[in-house]
Order: sequence, then C-alpha cells, then structure tokens
Amino acid sequence: MLVSTRGKSACVRICGRANFTSSIDFKTLLNELLNKGFARFVLDLRECALMDSTFLGVLAGFGLRLNGPQPDSVERRIELYQPNARITDLLENLGVLHLFHLTQDITGFPDGAPGQEPVPAANPSREEVTRNCLEAHQTLMNVNPDNVARFKDVAAFLAEDLKRIKTAEN
Repeated sequence: MLVSTRGKSACVRICGRANFTSSIDFKTLLNELLNKGFARFVLDLRECALMDSTFLGVLAGFGLRLNGPQPDSVERRIELYQPNARITDLLENLGVLHLFHLTQDITGFPDGAPGQEPVPAANPSREEVTRNCLEAHQTLMNVNPDNVARFKDVAAFLAEDLKRIKTAEN
C-alpha cells in the first residue's frame, strides 16, 4: 500500500491482494488519517487483484463510519477508483457497494504523484489479527442479513479461536 495526501484528501493505492494480513495496516492508516482531519478518501484499486472477506469487512466498516452521523459538519466520503469487475461484484453481492462512490477520476492525485509513501507494517499479534478478522465478518453480517449465512461459521470459528488465544496467554 502507498499513501499520498493533498489538502484534506488522501489517496491509498492498493496493489496485489488485499487480505486479512494487510487489513490491520489499512484500518490503522484510515483511522489515523480520519483523526488528522482528512475528509476525502480515494482508494486507487487499479492494481488490486482481489479482496478477501476480512479486508472487505474492514472497508465496509470504514464506509459505515463515514456514512454515519458525524461529530461536525464536514462531509466525508470514500471513493473507489477503478475497482475491477471481481471486486465490484463482491461489494455488490455482500450488499455494501452503496457505502462507496465508484469513480474513474482521481482529481488531485495524478498518476505517479510525488509524496506517495509506503504504509508501514504493524506486525500485529495473532490475537489482533483474529480479533480484526472477527470484527470484519461481524460488520459484513450486520450490514446485510444475507451475509449471516455466508459468514456465521467463520465468525463462530474466529470467536472460539480468540477465546483459545486469550486463555493461552493467561
């Protein structure tokens, strides 16, 4: 992942596979940018081949947050720049596409813009990864009741795994 900023806008370029291992770095980055006052988030998906359900759940959670009530009068939005058909279909089938604006234009972020910085890796613990995966799948189930049948077994497994991890630590 690469990030560049201009004014109150941030562009995150996602390359390759967006999966559960990169979802924590992604979530941390978006929350940091939001806390710094950024209002427009552009995800450059031209080079993103695939998103797994955990990454999609994290993305949906951020979309919900931006579409929900805001503590101020600032309009916030998240734009998906040139997602491939597979990613668009996944977002639509999971019932979360409405949380995002699809765009073919990333005004203010020309290709190869200076200032693109790699997003540092967080190196999360197994507990953090498992908790993030569980929360992402719960988000997908909360957004769209049709997702319960798809993810209830995954969520149950992750909840049990999280309990085992916590028990092993004590």
